[in-house]
Amino acid sequence: MYSYYEQILLLFSTPFYIVIIGAEILLSSLHFHKRTYSFRDTLTNIYLTIANGLIDMAFKLGYLWVLVQVFNHSPFKSWHPGFIYWTALLVAEDFTYYWLHRFDHELRFLWAVHVTHHSSQKFNFSVGFRSSVFEPLYRFVFFIPLAWAGFKPLDILFMYSATQIWGTLVHTELVGKLGWLEKIFVTPSHHRVHHGSNPKYLDKNMGMFLIVWDKLFHTFQEELPETEYAPIQYGLTKNLENPNAFTVIFHEWIQIYRDIMQKGLTLKQRINYIFGPPGYSHNGSRKTSRQMEREEAECSRRSAQICEEISANQRESEKKNPLSIYRNAENQ
Repeated sequence: MYSYYEQILLLFSTPFYIVIIGAEILLSSLHFHKRTYSFRDTLTNIYLTIANGLIDMAFKLGYLWVLVQVFNHSPFKSWHPGFIYWTALLVAEDFTYYWLHRFDHELRFLWAVHVTHHSSQKFNFSVGFRSSVFEPLYRFVFFIPLAWAGFKPLDILFMYSATQIWGTLVHTELVGKLGWLEKIFVTPSHHRVHHGSNPKYLDKNMGMFLIVWDKLFHTFQEELPETEYAPIQYGLTKNLENPNAFTVIFHEWIQIYRDIMQKGLTLKQRINYIFGPPGYSHNGSRKTSRQMEREEAECSRRSAQICEEISANQRESEKKNPLSIYRNAENQ
């Protein structure tokens, strides 16, 4: 069921993950004095990646058959694997993943699948394994254009697995900004922003390997220093209380059902509760990420305006009474 290349990746990446997770635990505890792991959270991450893997294995022959049929009807099958082929596949796969990930955040029906990945209030390498359990059921749809473009189905799946390794490695708080790499690649700094529940950081930095898509399609946000913006708060805007093995996967589906079963809703409102942006509400009881971001920006603007008015009044007062400057200095 796995290609030769995927088997090689699995063989070498598994012990590598064990080593880097162990190193992160030791470094965060002994050197940085931070508790970046908890037993329960890490256990949940393992449980979710196993659930995702089982669904992927069960469904793999089905979606592989679809990709093979598309590839067999492709007019571009003639090009041979080489540097240009693999580079083009890397860029094309990362581009399609960007849109998969963006739709996961912008359509509530898909967010109900993807939300599991964001439900951890920790941020470490093991969170990279906190999989969107049911994503294998629809992820292949985004790869159909790649098969039609002449990329072999097994090569597509291999490239997705390869870029996932990078996607896992950017889940860490222990690596700061990486200079010029920040301009091209997704880095830990970029992905910390992506996992933040702060309004300015919501639905930002969707790329897996290349950050250029976010910059091109206006979903990029730089990690700001704490002197300019609040520290990153990981998790959801409203975190789960005492999640269990069932609710950690299905809590958003349960809420969708409750929302659409409300009395007095129009058909459009019910549809918006399923396919609208996460946070949609017909009565304003909840807010979308864009609404929260606008509200925060407006609040900051008003605060800055108030501060400016206070400063202007103080300057005017000092002009009228120069001695007040010395009195203020003495009081300090």
